[in-house]
Amino acid sequence: MITTNAQQSSGALIYRSDVIKRERRTKGRMNLLDDQIVEVLRADHPQSVRHVFYRMTDPRLAEPVEKSDRGYRHVQSRCVALRRSGRIPYGWFADMSRRGYFVNTFDDAGDFLRQMNGLYRADLWRDAEHRCEVWAESRSIASVLLNDCKELAVSLFPCGGFSSLSFVHEAAQQHNQSGDTRPLMVFYVGDYDPAGVLIDVALQREMRKHLKAEIELTFVRIGINEEQVQQYDLSTKPRKDGDKRSQHMTYTVEAEAMPARILRRLLRGQVEALLPPGALASSKVAEQSEREQIKRMAVLLDRGDI
Repeated sequence: MITTNAQQSSGALIYRSDVIKRERRTKGRMNLLDDQIVEVLRADHPQSVRHVFYRMTDPRLAEPVEKSDRGYRHVQSRCVALRRSGRIPYGWFADMSRRGYFVNTFDDAGDFLRQMNGLYRADLWRDAEHRCEVWAESRSIASVLLNDCKELAVSLFPCGGFSSLSFVHEAAQQHNQSGDTRPLMVFYVGDYDPAGVLIDVALQREMRKHLKAEIELTFVRIGINEEQVQQYDLSTKPRKDGDKRSQHMTYTVEAEAMPARILRRLLRGQVEALLPPGALASSKVAEQSEREQIKRMAVLLDRGDI
């Protein structure tokens, strides 16, 4: 049952931040909020902090937060406290906003083989009819898709909104220079708002300008679309006044409002449909065999037999 903290509009759930009280939380209410955050992450991880925030805005919760910058900062601070206290493992959060650049060094050739062994991957897509990539409007979204993209051996690109011309041109050139002319399928995840629904259209148009004519290009928005807002009862907010783009929209939805597990399930369904039957299982068997061979080569190098 939805409480009076929410209103229904065109089948979508719209939250009223004026209803969720703004007074300072008591220790008991803070503990309740912490318990909710832990429960959400235990059931589904990794998630970005923004994903957790949207789950906490659900007025059906015993201790919801207001859907505002203030509410986000509150959830963010509790996530920090929960990690530092040890209640939540750091690995339960996904974050691509800060990545370091490292120089790998090795004791010798055998050490190199051992350390690189885990990076060996069989080519899942060798016999597929398509090539595949995943593009996301934000790093927050990309961070929760990263592990699945790694397992499925697809490239993942956080676009950051309307991407620069250089970004799209470089992406096209990588395909042009590969010599692979199979059709390219790009699965895209972005916000449902006046800007968000235009970004993938602009990306596809710009990519097509630079891609070789013989490479067929298809962009598929797997989220967020209007049907999903209704189907998954996603949290919405009013569109900004004065924005004249896509005036048919009466509300907007950030991609992070989609529960992470559903987003990953949608992505895997689309990507796996392009793979040959049994490709993932077969590749894992092949990888294990090849990695054992690499280990044996490392031992031979250590002995000086190679």
